Amino acid sequence: MKTSFSSTLAPVIRRYLVLKQALGRRYAGERWVLSSLDQFLRKNSNGAHDLTPETFRAWCQTQEQVSRGVRRSRMRIVRNLCLYRRRHEPECFVPDPSLFPNPHQPVRPYIFSESEIQRLLELSSRLPRTPYSPLRPELFRLVIVLLYTTGLRRGELLRLTVGDYDPCQGMLLIRASKFHKSRLLPLPEDVRHEVDHYLKACHQRRLPGAPETRLIWNRYRGGRAYTPQSLRWGLQQLLKWAKIQTPQGRLPRTHDFRQHADSPTLLRWYRSGVDVQTQLLFLATYMGHVSVLSTYYYLHFIEPLASLASARFARRYGSLVSPLHKPKGAHQ
Repeated sequence: MKTSFSSTLAPVIRRYLVLKQALGRRYAGERWVLSSLDQFLRKNSNGAHDLTPETFRAWCQTQEQVSRGVRRSRMRIVRNLCLYRRRHEPECFVPDPSLFPNPHQPVRPYIFSESEIQRLLELSSRLPRTPYSPLRPELFRLVIVLLYTTGLRRGELLRLTVGDYDPCQGMLLIRASKFHKSRLLPLPEDVRHEVDHYLKACHQRRLPGAPETRLIWNRYRGGRAYTPQSLRWGLQQLLKWAKIQTPQGRLPRTHDFRQHADSPTLLRWYRSGVDVQTQLLFLATYMGHVSVLSTYYYLHFIEPLASLASARFARRYGSLVSPLHKPKGAHQ
């Protein structure tokens, strides 16, 4: 995406964007925000004035039509630019984050139970076939299996092609995903069987199966991948049918399927006695995270993981923990 910058900050913005993109970030959303700031400075000061507390506050007032969370995110983008600028210009203005809108509470992911996933798989087989999606039952079964077992992001799933699956090695190739990272995903045997079954059904119905054909395919407009909206709509219909909802009465998000993918791996590690901390880098690579810190976001202290982790802690360090005894005469 080409964007011209012409305010006083233009040279700094260009260098900053080049740096971020060289580090593997697309930075399209951030570029749009910085372009908005650049245009504001150019129009309201003829491009001659620097970013100051007053001009930053005036620009923030132009963002009041969006939600508090979005406004805070855009202000942080400008602050990060200013921090980068400060490396070479120590006296430059840097916004004070304590004056930003308060952050929203993070969305608590919904953790599916195995029985709920089984119910979704059973219901997917009852989905009606349509002229645009002749393999709709098989397709949504595969979608649920891949999302739940591999932790694929929605965009990664929709970009998969038939050629990205290696039936001999049982591997999925995820191409240039988030942070421009590609990775190979080894699939469990039962998941490989699901992919093979779906491709066999495509072949039997003489549907497109060339290497460049999208795996999650429909006939709309000559044949293309499902859109994120149509995939979400299909999953929501299944969730409603299965009567699965969050404690707040909402439908789980597509992204919530990704929250489960690390649990079976962690359970295997705990049960086999390996050092979990040293193995987290492998899990981060499998999930496509930029660092282990991102992986921690997906680790949830749920049963039976909580019991296994607590038992290991008790075996190793239980002797160091002694009960707290209250002194005699202490109030209850």
